[in-house]
Amino acid sequence: MCQLLGMNCNVPTDICFSFEGFRARGGKTDEHSDGWGIGFFEEKGCRVFLDDKPSFESPVAELVRNYPIRSLNTIAHIRTATHGEICTKNTHPFQREL
Repeated sequence: MCQLLGMNCNVPTDICFSFEGFRARGGKTDEHSDGWGIGFFEEKGCRVFLDDKPSFESPVAELVRNYPIRSLNTIAHIRTATHGEICTKNTHPFQREL
């Protein structure tokens, strides 16, 4: 089963510390190695980073770890594939254009 990390704060808060431990679960301390993603709001904009590599080995996750994420709302996901191929389109958080 996949795992999620969510944060909802009343002031913009840094997620880097929490993300570091969560990232390790994606291939180092746990078996969730079939991709990962993170989405967060920066002011009125939304950023989403996805990768089909294990989060512990991902250069994109390293970029996120070093990025000063300060957000009111953040959600991250590490995947253990039970259905569907291991690829970026099957990693969360999914995006939809309305």
